[in-house]
Amino acid sequence: MSTALDIASIDFKKGEGLVPAIVQDADTGAVLMMAYMNREALEQTLARKRAVFFSRSKQRLWEKGETTGHSLDVVNVVADCDQDTLLVTARPRGPACHNGTLTCFGDEPRSAATSIAFLAKLEAVVAQRATEKPEASYTARLLDKGVTRVAQKVGEEGVELALAAAVENDDKVIGESADLLFHLLVLLRARGVGLDQVVNELEKRHQK
Repeated sequence: MSTALDIASIDFKKGEGLVPAIVQDADTGAVLMMAYMNREALEQTLARKRAVFFSRSKQRLWEKGETTGHSLDVVNVVADCDQDTLLVTARPRGPACHNGTLTCFGDEPRSAATSIAFLAKLEAVVAQRATEKPEASYTARLLDKGVTRVAQKVGEEGVELALAAAVENDDKVIGESADLLFHLLVLLRARGVGLDQVVNELEKRHQK
């Protein structure tokens, strides 16, 4: 976890010892939940690298997931311009809501960016397969064959998508597009290139 947060600068007095803490998925950007932190909860969050809040009903600290196991691995914590609200970026280990939904606002994406950002999660899965190399993983086996084979596979998927676009229905085009995007992520991993680098290049081109 990387953070330059100055705890002493947080204005806990305004909220009678508490500040709102908005939790955002570090990969998708989805708003997962909102809870409250006092100074000790914030200190424990930074120390444990897992989200710890203050329960107003139970009047005690509680770590997210202490009963369900669905904790929040904290990536960063920043304060807003008034130093009285915190933004916690985290990676959830399971549904963020006690009702079982991905967020406390339901399962449905609340912005177009949330759906697109699933590619970042998929990129992380590809990286995990590359590192752990589970025997049953198609991704791990493909990566073990080297960049040339992965590049060949991307070429094959590209051709299949082009053919589907010319003569097949939309469902087929969607399926082939998904195959191409997945294999592109595998190729980027094989080359050691991050998806964010590709996005940055697109942004640069757009600015021109």
